[in-house]
Parts: sequence; structure tokens; C-alpha cells
Amino acid sequence: MDQQLVQARAVLATAQANSSLAGTTAKRWQAMLASDSVSRQEVDERVSDQAAKQADVAAAKANVERLVATKGFQRLVAPFDGVVTARNTDVGQLINAGGGTAQELFAVSDVSRLRVYVQVPQSFSPLVRAGAIASLTVPEYQQEQFTAKVIASADAVNAASGTTLVQLLVENRGRRLMPGAFTNVQFKLPVQANALRLPSSALVFDDHGLRVATLGEDNHVLFKTVTIARDFGDAVEIGSGLLPTDKVINTPPDGLLDGDTVQIAKPNDTNKPNEAVAKAHG
Repeated sequence: MDQQLVQARAVLATAQANSSLAGTTAKRWQAMLASDSVSRQEVDERVSDQAAKQADVAAAKANVERLVATKGFQRLVAPFDGVVTARNTDVGQLINAGGGTAQELFAVSDVSRLRVYVQVPQSFSPLVRAGAIASLTVPEYQQEQFTAKVIASADAVNAASGTTLVQLLVENRGRRLMPGAFTNVQFKLPVQANALRLPSSALVFDDHGLRVATLGEDNHVLFKTVTIARDFGDAVEIGSGLLPTDKVINTPPDGLLDGDTVQIAKPNDTNKPNEAVAKAHG
């Protein structure tokens, strides 16, 4: 590369000298034309030769600038402070500059702030907007949560998955989070006023549609048809069909019917101390 640059500069110097001589010659012949010492054809030839020499100078100068720019690639400077996360070359390896089969030499990541990409279900996408806060947990720090903020959304639903791609930004000053790592994301979404949330196990899907079993007067069972506003996986938010004062039976037996009399089991009657169980009396 150094020898090519020296040669290119020598060619530029030669072209500049030839252009200077051609310019001087053209001026002399133009002066002699005034006294009819030379013909117009000869003067035009000298002027044309001057223009050609000037074009040679421009071409030689462009070649020098190209080689200078190429030589500048001998020292690669990252556009930002970061960490080399991938190395695809080593000392002594021949690098093909500008070739069609060229590959990246290094991958540099700014680990002080990381972007997190999450596929959000379509039903929640209207609630996940720029500025929303989310909590991240990673396997290596299971007891710790990291705060992230939504900065962008694709505003389009993937037809294959039914999700919207959302981008979050998380501060990583201590460099504890690693680029490319897996994380669980929990969004802090606004809760609808007077929203009723039930465990998914309380839902009954049968020929009558989606229903829940409630406890009426004198411990009689009353099934109510409901609609789901939002599905959280292990819990659902009821959109309609249920009142805040209703007592819902969790995990109702398959044979439970309207009008059956039930008894609410005490917590110590089951293996699940935190779950009330309804027992039907035949």
C-alpha cells in the first residue's frame, strides 16, 4: 500500500508538470495566432492538449485520494466506546479490502446501555407504548430486577405469531448484563378501574360457552357467562358478566351443575393451604 501511494503521487506530479507545460504552450500559440504566425488548427490542437493534460491531473489526484483513504483503514477506530464481542481475524491474516467476499473483522457493543427486543401479544400491544416501564430478570441474577423503558414499537402485528415487536432500553453501567443474553420481561401496565381478575383455573369452557361458577344464596351454585378482557396466562381479567361481590369457585368439578349445594372447604382440608375448594353434595 505504501509503495502504491508513492507511485500514485509521482504520477500526479508528472501529470501536473505536463499540464503546466501544455498551458504555457497553448498561451504562446494563441499569442502567435494574433500575428498570423500559426494557423487556427494548430492553436486548437494546443488548447485541446492542455485540456487533456488537466484531465490527467484530476484522474491522478483522485487516485491518490483513494489510496490515502484506503491506507486510513489500516487503523480501525470504533464509532463509540464499547467491548469487542466477536473477533473474526487475527494478527498476520490477509485482509481483502473492498472485495466482494469481505467479512466483518470485529463486532463492538456498547454495553453501557443495551437494547431489548420483545414480542408482545397483540392484545397487550395498545398498552405497551414509548415510555412504559418494564422489569427484567436474567437467569444469572434471579433475585434481582433491572428496569427498562420502552423506546420504540414496530406498530405492526406479525401474522405468524400474532405479536408486535417492541424495543426497550436498559441501563447497564455495571456491565452485569451481557449482549445477546436471554431475559424475562414483565411490563408494568395500567390496571383498568374496577377490573376483576380471576385465576384461569376458575374458567369453565362447555357447550354453554365461557362461564364461571359462583356461590349464590344458601351455598347454591350459579353459573354465569363471562367475557375475557385480557389474558395474563395464569390469570384473566373479566370484561363482563361478573360483579365485584360475586364469590367465584376456583377449579370447579366437572359434574358441578346449576343449583347444586356446595360447601367451602377450609384451607387445612386440602394440600393447598392458600386455595379454597368447593365440594358438591349430591
